Amino acid sequence: MISLNDNNILQVISNILSIITISICFILKVPQIVTILKVKSAKGLNILALLMELSSYSIMMSYNYRSGYAILSYLEYPIILIQELILIGCVLHYKNMIHLKSFIGAGVYFSIATAFLTGIVPLGLLAFLVPLCTPIGASSKVVQLAELIKTKNSESVSVLTWFISAFTNFTRVFTICVESMDLTLLLNFSINTILSSSVMIAAYVYKHPKKE
Repeated sequence: MISLNDNNILQVISNILSIITISICFILKVPQIVTILKVKSAKGLNILALLMELSSYSIMMSYNYRSGYAILSYLEYPIILIQELILIGCVLHYKNMIHLKSFIGAGVYFSIATAFLTGIVPLGLLAFLVPLCTPIGASSKVVQLAELIKTKNSESVSVLTWFISAFTNFTRVFTICVESMDLTLLLNFSINTILSSSVMIAAYVYKHPKKE
């Protein structure tokens, strides 16, 4: 049987892990960006997976902002979003995908994002889109994993970034178990922990591809 003191200890650990998780999110994509700039290549990175992540982060940030929630409760989203945009720019550059279509795509994205944030798009629609962020986020990891297995080359993929992703998802599993036991959130973060770990392992295995 878990005593009251045990519960207090678990709560303290949960609070510490929450602070660590939010802090780490501020540098989540930095190792990946640095890796790309260092090797001057984006091989092994899937642009579709990155765009799926971008859409998920954009929806979540817009929903929280439009709902009037305290900025500290969702501060990680705009921080990660900025990193994601920089990362996508780097990948497009090193994959030689910066052309008219990419500029048009960027224009469409920023137009939609502006509509989300300014209220042109009803809050009800954003609320409808929020639950879709979970399967979109999970699918982006599946797409990235498939890209690594297909190319068998992770020279441009940061193992550290995916370790951070797996770690932060795992800490959320722990904090949810302690604080709410919300089965929906547990399933979400458990799946993302497994998928992020899988991408991390694949990135490590294919870090030094065999020369043909």
